[in-house]
Amino acid sequence: MEKQLAHSLESTSLADILERVLDKGIVIAGDIVIQLLDVELLTIKLRLLIASVDRAREMGIDWWQADPKLSSRMGEILSENRALRKRVEALEEEAAR
Repeated sequence: MEKQLAHSLESTSLADILERVLDKGIVIAGDIVIQLLDVELLTIKLRLLIASVDRAREMGIDWWQADPKLSSRMGEILSENRALRKRVEALEEEAAR
């Protein structure tokens, strides 16, 4: 019985921590620099933001809404793109005559 109670308390505290992180947001930043004989060969800048969707929108971050690869309308967008390309090709052929 004591194990169940301890496990329940741990789950609640983990859920509380996750809720706070998503509500407030957390930023993790770091840079990785690879050098050889004082010559910088590679720099990688890492930036990670963890937040809820609502919190991200409040901060002005909503890039996933405009990304066609993340959109449920991807098929529609691709077919529209193909149709527009065909129209442009037809107009270019007509203009070339």
